[in-house]
Amino acid sequence: MTTSELTAEIRTDHVQIANGSLQIDAYLATPTTTDPVPAIIVIQEIFGVNGHIRDVTERFARLGYVAIAPAIYQRQAPGFEAGYTPEDIQVGRQYKEQTQADELLSDIQATIAYLNTLPQVKPSAIGCIGFCFGGLVTYLAATLPGIKAAASFYGAGIPVWSPGGGKPTIAYTPEIKAELYAFFGLKDASIPVEHIEQIEAALAEHQIPHQIFRYGGADHGFFCDQRASYNSEAAADAWVKVQQLFSKL
Repeated sequence: MTTSELTAEIRTDHVQIANGSLQIDAYLATPTTTDPVPAIIVIQEIFGVNGHIRDVTERFARLGYVAIAPAIYQRQAPGFEAGYTPEDIQVGRQYKEQTQADELLSDIQATIAYLNTLPQVKPSAIGCIGFCFGGLVTYLAATLPGIKAAASFYGAGIPVWSPGGGKPTIAYTPEIKAELYAFFGLKDASIPVEHIEQIEAALAEHQIPHQIFRYGGADHGFFCDQRASYNSEAAADAWVKVQQLFSKL
């Protein structure tokens, strides 16, 4: 991202989203404009709403969006935030295995409802972006009627797994209501090429507006500049594509 893109003055807040008796911690970044603008929900990796996720949230706000990152591990580990060590990965995966698809969708629906209470948010103009586990969750979130555009980054397991078990995430494809962009690194050992092809075929079969982007030199986590797998060229190209998608909101 170039500095010329960082145009809007922003403010940031730690807020809570009510979902029944559950209070979901979230990081909110808003431009200081008073005009209604679209909103973006940023879905974390397995590492919680950490520095990278907060940075992405702020980047969207600087582009003029209201952006919010809800803690999708609120039910398992309130306040969880981790780095990228092998130990962090192990703990993050343990929490991922404890999640349930219906609870994740409920929490994202509550986030949509929260955004719609903000006067700064343009009605019916909400997008979603997610990375790693959040990429898979974004694929699920694309089924929610409040999500108009979704960007899924290297979500492993979509054809074969769903949080909490049951039908795999790809089986939700007919329910997708958003335009969906999906981003994959072809060096990503956690996502076989045949999985990417299955996702693309399912989206095409069910006539979901979509684009699939493959990056030959990129590994898992290529968008995160705090990980050893960061690929600046792939990340820059993907960021342009994401902005093109969300410009339609």
